[in-house]
Formats: sequence, structure tokens, C-alpha cells
Amino acid sequence: MEEAQKRLQKLKKHIADLRFRYHVENDPTVTDDVYESLIREAKTIEKDFPQFAVSQEFDRVAGAPLSVFTKVTHTSRMLSLNDAFNFEELQQWSARMEKLLRGAPHHYFAEVKLDGLAVTLRYENGALVQAATRGDGLVGEDITENAKMVRTIPLQLTAPFPTSIEVRGEIIMRKNVLIKLNKQQAENNKQPFANTRNAAAGSIRQLNPSLVKERQLDFFAYDIVDQYSSLENVKTHSQKHALLRALGMPVVAEEVTASQVDELLAFIDDIANKRDGLAFNIDGIVISVDELSLQDTLGVVGKAPRYMVAYKYPAERVTTVMSDITVNVGRTGVLTPLAHFAPVVVAGSTVSKATLHNMDQIARLDIRIGDTVIIQKAGDVIPEVVQVLKELRNGKEKKFSMPKKCPVCGFSVAQREVANKTEDTVAFFCTNDDCPAKHTRGMIHFVHMLDIYEVGPKIIDRLQEEGLVADAADLFALTEADLSGLERFGEKSAQNIIAAIAEKKHPPLDRFIASLGISNVGVETARDIALHFGSFENFWNSNVEDFDSIPNIGPAVVESISQYRCKESSINLIKKLFANGVMPQSIAPQKDGIFSDMTVVLTGTLTTLSREKAKEIIQSAGGRVTGSVSASTSMVVAGEKPGSKYIDAQKLGVKILSEEDFLKMTDGLV
Repeated sequence: MEEAQKRLQKLKKHIADLRFRYHVENDPTVTDDVYESLIREAKTIEKDFPQFAVSQEFDRVAGAPLSVFTKVTHTSRMLSLNDAFNFEELQQWSARMEKLLRGAPHHYFAEVKLDGLAVTLRYENGALVQAATRGDGLVGEDITENAKMVRTIPLQLTAPFPTSIEVRGEIIMRKNVLIKLNKQQAENNKQPFANTRNAAAGSIRQLNPSLVKERQLDFFAYDIVDQYSSLENVKTHSQKHALLRALGMPVVAEEVTASQVDELLAFIDDIANKRDGLAFNIDGIVISVDELSLQDTLGVVGKAPRYMVAYKYPAERVTTVMSDITVNVGRTGVLTPLAHFAPVVVAGSTVSKATLHNMDQIARLDIRIGDTVIIQKAGDVIPEVVQVLKELRNGKEKKFSMPKKCPVCGFSVAQREVANKTEDTVAFFCTNDDCPAKHTRGMIHFVHMLDIYEVGPKIIDRLQEEGLVADAADLFALTEADLSGLERFGEKSAQNIIAAIAEKKHPPLDRFIASLGISNVGVETARDIALHFGSFENFWNSNVEDFDSIPNIGPAVVESISQYRCKESSINLIKKLFANGVMPQSIAPQKDGIFSDMTVVLTGTLTTLSREKAKEIIQSAGGRVTGSVSASTSMVVAGEKPGSKYIDAQKLGVKILSEEDFLKMTDGLV
């Protein structure tokens, strides 16, 4: 028995090394036959001695299909990154870091930015216990059973490992796997996937884990959640990568530590030359300040860390001939010109349409129907026309004019000036508040904000065609009988759709406000509004002056809200939603309380409540929560393994509360 255990341990170690070489370093050292033979031997030992089998590592058995993905609140927010699109912008970011760090010694760390689906993995005693998607950064979806089918996600970490650890990384599909998958799709008369990102995201969100297993996805780790950064000897982001590798996590080999920006530029150029030859797609280079203590000092602004930036490679450009320009009507009624052109492959996918944004853009580029144009994908995602090759004109090209009547409802089109990010521009609007296009786009936005995944654009189009819905409120009046009688709608799918809609009858207040599609009111703004007013009734009946004390709420937002609340169509929609049983959940409004005018920092692992709950408590009692300690910090709440923020607070003389002290202080609020 002892010999069998030793043999199994050696096999596991060797197989893990072979897997790492194959999937991470793209350097297989044995044939597939040899690899499979070693796997079979390990399985046999585990079968004969089940006490040694600690996971399904060698025989990942797919569980039963799921009915729905459940929600997961992240222990700490999954952030997005600010972008730099050229060397000058990267140098400007570096200069800001130098200024903020005031001469503190530091290094930079650069790694490739994978083009896939961001996920977080939680391990307890070395075993994978939960996997979740990024979602909106605060709340994702539980994909644990699907993650177990991703061949390079370890089900069991390599010892020694911490009692608890949360790893973040990217689920991807390799280029060669996509080619095989799209060949299968074509053979089965199914739509091919546009790119590896869409294929990976679409695969991991399948309700059937068996299908996920067939898709041959891969995973690469790139970070450990902050509260675990106080692990012994982990003082830098590069050391996090070393620890991840030691734990048996696949980490992309292409990375570098640098002390000067010039070294980063050399790495960026080197990867650019290798990019096409990589086994997977990347969309840039992630650069961060390497020292974790300095990351805490620099902190987070909005949704993005100040200490990190994503350098994006110049978009691939191709030429094509523009055959037509049509007009789309958005949920706010704005008319957007859309270019149609001969299908062309750009950045790994075939495109045939691209937005032209507005008439100002058409005038700037002097775009005409029939022109030969250069297109690219902005951020490798959204196709756009960037240049016209006027020298190739033959005289048959036609100028485009915005229609005087809405192409959807026939009502008149009006012009008005709107604020852009960089300048004012003239936009064209449909004047009909009941334009069907507005309702369609509005419903798509509504179900997206409320995460009603079972109701996609095609289903909304079908429901409108059948006369079953005219606006978002009608969704909540649907019955199974309404759907099950429709062609291609079975009884089971009808049940799933109705259940998914019913589940969202009591959405969080901030998501409900965001779902209404009020111009200038996105998710973050809606959250600020919800925290301030606490209930929809307070928000709806508020005065203009009531918004003055809300951070980040400017005149443009207040004007948009005022206009929205005055429209008869908006009033009718709200009434109809409430009549159909929709009632957003009220939250404790931000008000004067024990944390009034205080700035609080949370650090370490809280054992009795989540960070988001602690943040909610502080905000509801008038406080502000930030991600870094400074002289203006009022107090630090420290859980287990608090890390560098705790040390910074001690140095600055900032008041430190234990979790027990915090609970006593907030007794009655928790």
C-alpha cells in the first residue's frame, strides 16, 4: 500500500509537469499516447486504493445539467482596467505613478492580457470549492461545475498551500481548438463562433457541464485576491505569479519585471512580434506597479486600479467596399448610421457592418456609399470605419443624408446638440415616445440590467412580432401558456423563461434604476442614487435640489432624470411595472450616522460578514469606503491577515478597529 501511494504521488507530480509543459509552455515532451498511459496507471491506483484519490483530477466526471446559474457576491470587487493605446499614453501613466509615489523605490511588472473570460476560483484546504464569473464586478455567477470541466483548472492545489486562497484568472479557448469547433459547427449547420473570446464565454455559460468538457477550454491564473497578499514572502505581484506556479496553477510564461519604462516598451515590441505565433489570442499587455504595498498606497479610482494599466496593441486594419448605409434607432430614440460592406476578416472574426456613430463622423471622413474604406476593431472588439481611400473613387459613390422621418415608425426626426466625451455633437432623434424601436432596445437594456439571461434579443423580437409585449412591463404579465403555444417554444423552455422573469420581480434598487434606460444614468450612477434615496418612491418624488449632495452627480444627469420623469411614457411604464408585480427592493439610504464624514478602509478577511456587507453598513451610516490608507483615512477595519494596509495605518497613526470592535460599533446596523 505504501509503495502504491508513493507511486501515485510520483505519477501525479510528473503528470502535472507534463500538463504544464503542454498547456502553458506549449512544449510537449512526450507523445499523447505516453501521457494517456500515465493517466491510466494513476486512475488504476486510485481505483484500487480510493483512500489516495483526493480529487477527480484524472477523470473529470461532468455533473447533471443545471437549471440556472446562481449568483455569487465577490469577496472583493473584480476590477476593470484603464487603457493606454500608444507609448505616449503609457509614458504618461508611468509619469503619474512616479509623481504619486514621490520617489519611493519601485518596479513595474508586465504580463500578456489574455482574450477570454475573467473568473475567480476559491480553494479551501487545497480543494476547489467555488468558481464564479466576473459579472458586473460585484456579483457574478456560480460556474463551479463547469470550471471543473476546464482541463487546466486544478481541482487540488500542489502542497504546501494556504488554508484558504482565492485565485483570479482567464478562461480561454486556443486558436486551434476554435478552428476544430467551427468546423463541427459548420458540419451541424450551426453558426460559427466569431472569435476565441466569444467561444470561451459561450462555452463556460452552458448549463450542461458535459458540453463544457467537450469544448477543451483552458485556464491561466494571473492574481491572488488582496486579502491573501499577506502570505509569507509574497510582497510583489511577480511573487504572486511565482506562488501560483508553485501551487500548480498554469501561468502564462510571457512576463517581465522592469525598473524603467523603456524596458516595458521593449517587452511590448517583443510580444507584438510573437503575437501571431502564440497558441492563444491576447489583446494587450497588463502593466502594474509590482510592489503590493505601493499598490495599496495608489489605490483604486472608480472601477479601475490606479496602479495598473492595459496597453492595447494597435488595431488590425483591413480594406473593404461599403455597399450601403442604414439607420438604427436606439432605446433613447437616437438615430445611428450603420455601414454595410463586403464581409471581411479582421482581428480574427468576419464582420460586415460597423457603426458610423453620427453625421459629424460621416462629414469628418467624407464617407460615401460605394467608397473603399479602412476598418478596424476598436479594442479588438467593435468594428469601426477609420478612413476613406478617396483615390479609389470612380464617380458613382453617393453621399448619405439622415432621413427626415424615423425608419421604424415614420414620425418626424429632430436634431439637438448633445455632450460627447470630448466635444458637443448634433444628434438626430425620433420624436415618437412610443416608437417600437425604442421599446425593443429598451427591453434589451432592461433584461440585461436585471440579468434575465433567458430573454435575449431574438426572443424579444419574437414576442413583439406575436403582439405579446410592447414594453418591458409586459414581460411580467406573460404566462407559460402564452409561450408554449408558439412555434419552437417547448413547454420546458416556456417554464424556464417565465420562472426567470418572475425571479426578477424584486430587483435591487440600483439595478432597477439603471434598467430604466435614463440617459446618462449607468450602473455606478444608479448605485449612488440608490444609496442616497433608499427607495424608489423617494427617488421618483425627489426635487432637483435633492441631488446636490450626491457625489459624482452633475447637471447633465439631473437634467436627464428630470426629463425622464416628466414623460407620459415613462410614468405609464413605471405604473405598469408596479401593476404587474414589480417592486424594487429598498435599501438603507446613505444618511448621517456613526460614520458621517468618515473615510474607512477595509483590510484582511472578515469572518462574520462579507466586505460588500461591511461596505453597505458604512455607507448607509454616512461613511465613505476607499481602497487605500492615507493621512485622511478616519479608521481601518482589520480582519484576518490584514496585510500592508494595516502597517500603513500604524505608521500614520490611523485608528484601527478589529472585526469584533466593528461589530460592536455597528450593533443594530448589521
